[in-house]
Amino acid sequence: MAEQQYFDDVWVGQELPWLTKGPLGEIHLFRWSATMENWHRIHYDRRFAVEHDKLPDLLINGSLKQQFMVQMVKDWAGREGWVWKVSFQFRAMNSVGETLHVWGRVKSTERLQDYGLVVLDLGIVNQDGKESTPGEATLALPFRNGRPVPYPFVPPTQTTTA
Repeated sequence: MAEQQYFDDVWVGQELPWLTKGPLGEIHLFRWSATMENWHRIHYDRRFAVEHDKLPDLLINGSLKQQFMVQMVKDWAGREGWVWKVSFQFRAMNSVGETLHVWGRVKSTERLQDYGLVVLDLGIVNQDGKESTPGEATLALPFRNGRPVPYPFVPPTQTTTA
């Protein structure tokens, strides 16, 4: 896990370190399908995916891409940060053999009384730079030398952050 992020050290436009996964092979997809009990054959049966569903190859599970995005933002926030909201859209398929890069950029910040909120633009691009999964996340970060973000995290009732 990365070092702790503090709200005081974050700025709009800041680029987060990328999280890279892959190249993702057949075994990765099969094991994830088994773990999630997602038995749709497009994730582990190449013949079915290509011949029956007319896909280019086995598809990387959407839930696996979702997990990569949450892993990246949680790792960046650190142990004392909270991932409040994550949203994303599956706009393109990713196939077995691709390497996926999760990226993030600070879109906005808001200072509250006890902690700060950080909104990130984020997404997934493959090794060719093709964006497949744009999204957004909102994190709560502690202030440097401040109190921890309250546990359990209770979202603010009034905020200008989307």
